[in-house]
Amino acid sequence: MPTRRLPLFPLGVVLFPGTHLPLHIFEERYKTMMNECLEEEKEFGIVWLSDDGLRENGCACTIDRVLERTEDGRMDLLTRGTRPFRVLQRQGHLAYPAGVIEFLEDRQEPVDPDLLAKAHDAYSELVRRATDADPDALELAELGAYGMAATVDFGPDAKQGLLDLRSENARLRLVTRLFHAAVERLDLIDRAEERARSNGKIRFGA
Repeated sequence: MPTRRLPLFPLGVVLFPGTHLPLHIFEERYKTMMNECLEEEKEFGIVWLSDDGLRENGCACTIDRVLERTEDGRMDLLTRGTRPFRVLQRQGHLAYPAGVIEFLEDRQEPVDPDLLAKAHDAYSELVRRATDADPDALELAELGAYGMAATVDFGPDAKQGLLDLRSENARLRLVTRLFHAAVERLDLIDRAEERARSNGKIRFGA
């Protein structure tokens, strides 16, 4: 698989392809990076900087819009994830972090419609429990694993696990389990709140 150099932006988040992320750029090295990306219309990469260090796999980004610039060079950007990559070698000789990377491709396989339907059902249940509203049917039909997971705060470990998978069917299985687990946590919270309202006593009847 061909390799290339990519500017890297370590962050405490995991970004998915197709997902938007606003960024506030204030450090000089990242001002330099983003100005170069804007001038040359090129991608940069977001990699999760975890407590254990920089992760191997990240998501390339493009800058969709410059929302604001200040006189001192700071800028607010709206970025969009494009495609996953793996860092093969980090480079420290430039004005900003960078690395030699290879882009990652999914396995060539059809999406299992049953897996997609189960993921949509689990996601819909979670949305209903969390918001008391059904997700828009047309919008839901367009969502894959990345799109659904991007709207739920699973924490970076779970999201990194999703980004590391090279199969949409595998991602659908994972998000379905995560959605079910999130619903179970909401059930536990509801039961705990009910016990608190009843001072720990079990109520029978109205």
